[in-house]
Amino acid sequence: MVTVSIIIPTYNEASCIEAVLHHIDQLEPAPHEIIIVDGGSSDNTKHLIAAHQFRLIDSPKLGRAAQMDLGAKKASGEILCFLHADTYPPLDLVNIVQETLSDEVVLAGFRSIMQGSCNQRMTSFHNRVKTYYAPFIYNPYRASFKGLRLLFGDQLMFCKKEDYTRSGGFNTEMEIMEEADLCIKMNRIGRIKQIDHKVYSSDRRVAKWGVLKSNIIFITIATLWALGVPNKKLARIYTHIR
Repeated sequence: MVTVSIIIPTYNEASCIEAVLHHIDQLEPAPHEIIIVDGGSSDNTKHLIAAHQFRLIDSPKLGRAAQMDLGAKKASGEILCFLHADTYPPLDLVNIVQETLSDEVVLAGFRSIMQGSCNQRMTSFHNRVKTYYAPFIYNPYRASFKGLRLLFGDQLMFCKKEDYTRSGGFNTEMEIMEEADLCIKMNRIGRIKQIDHKVYSSDRRVAKWGVLKSNIIFITIATLWALGVPNKKLARIYTHIR
């Protein structure tokens, strides 16, 4: 059986991390390892993690790209799963990822369903379709003929460690759109797939901004990225408009 490592980047996630870790405890079969890479939390996050006896790594650099890349390098599993701290995977996660990856499919992700304080059907629908329309904005040829899909963090991306390493992995200098950048790299090796299984993510940010504003932000940032706006400038724009 292929071994699976789950990598979770955290930074001040005390409000949600405990429930997610309790959920992960119930995965069947259990993953080979769970690695949590903390970016210097100042709240109760690390204390809550310690109660579960998962592997905790302190990252010298804050940022999801840097934290996930560090976790990937430390992982000993053959498959890497990149899980956000507010996302709940299916309980048969290990079987699903083992069955999905092949010589043709090198990177995959789930359908992301937003849940929480308000109706998020629009956002959940947009999460599903942007995997397909966003690549056409970036590169219509690769989207049409080379299996390019753009996956995002709340879709629980997963791949073989050897393919991750071969692609060059996450760009640790990126502050935003690091998952899309990884998709571009991985697509040079093989096809990318959104599978017909669901993960459930907290709508805390979408609820704070509002459904319409949130989706306008997502579309704007993805479009500017595809047009080549520098990443640091893109991060400043994102911080300003949100």
